[in-house]
Amino acid sequence: MEKVKLEIVGMSYSRSQSGAYALILGIPKQKKRLPIIIGSGEAQAIAIELENMKPSRPLTHDLFTNFAKHFEINITEVIINKFDEGIFFSKLICEHQGKISEIDSRTSDAVALSLRFGCPIYTYQNIIEDAGIVLEDEPVGDDPEASDPTFTTADDETDYSNFSISELDEMLKVAIENENYEEASKIRDEIKQRKL
Repeated sequence: MEKVKLEIVGMSYSRSQSGAYALILGIPKQKKRLPIIIGSGEAQAIAIELENMKPSRPLTHDLFTNFAKHFEINITEVIINKFDEGIFFSKLICEHQGKISEIDSRTSDAVALSLRFGCPIYTYQNIIEDAGIVLEDEPVGDDPEASDPTFTTADDETDYSNFSISELDEMLKVAIENENYEEASKIRDEIKQRKL
């Protein structure tokens, strides 16, 4: 199965879900988005690395990185390899003395480590089709119109069960236009659930 490379586009914070963030990944030179809900600790670890901040003492992901590098273990790539019931699953592809190993990981931890090891993040086309959102007017990556990673605030929790599919489709379009990826992710999940 062919891998698709992803880049970090940004993160949004939800006031309605305590400690929840949406990590937004995108396909370079395309308008696809993959919103992934993550915890506050992992969001902090990702944001610190994106902003090139250096904490006074190593955080957990920094400790893991230092440990791995000390023993000459390198993470060469991260693969988001499964999407099941709204949850993303990932694996770390590691190299040690010429031997390649795969280690299961939460996607949020895998992304935080990919930043520290400078390795690419991949997924598969079927995951993009199942969980991705197409943005009509904003490419990512090497495109000159692409913006730097952004951090935005999401709106309050909404119950989508009372809306029709056509209303949800319109709401999804509006959420994407407003770059409210967390809400778009929830609307997408509601639409997919109804189509089962």
